[in-house]
Amino acid sequence: MADKDKASGMKSAYELALERMEKQGIDRPREESLTGEAREKMAEVRSKAGARLAEMEILHKDRLRSVLDPAKRQEDEEEYRRERRRIEEDRDRKIEELRGTRGE
Repeated sequence: MADKDKASGMKSAYELALERMEKQGIDRPREESLTGEAREKMAEVRSKAGARLAEMEILHKDRLRSVLDPAKRQEDEEEYRRERRRIEEDRDRKIEELRGTRGE
C-alpha cells in the first residue's frame, strides 16, 4: 500500500513536516545512526534532567503555597524559571555533545 501511495503522490506526515522545516530554513535531521551506547547515554541524560525538573516543580509549587508576599512569590517564580532553563540548557548541551555536533 505504501508503494501505491508514493506512486500516487501522497506523502507521509514525516515527509510533509520535513518540507515545512526546509521552507523555514531549518536543515533536515541527519540520517546518521547513533551507537546503542550513545542512545542509552542520551536517554539517561533526558531521564535525569526530567527527574530534576519534576522534583524542582514539586518543591516550587509547595514553596509557593506558603509564600503570601507578592514580591517574594514573583522572585521565587523568576528563580524557578532561571533554574529550569539552566537544567534544560545543560541537558541539551550534553545531548549535542553525545551526538558529536557541538561546535560544527
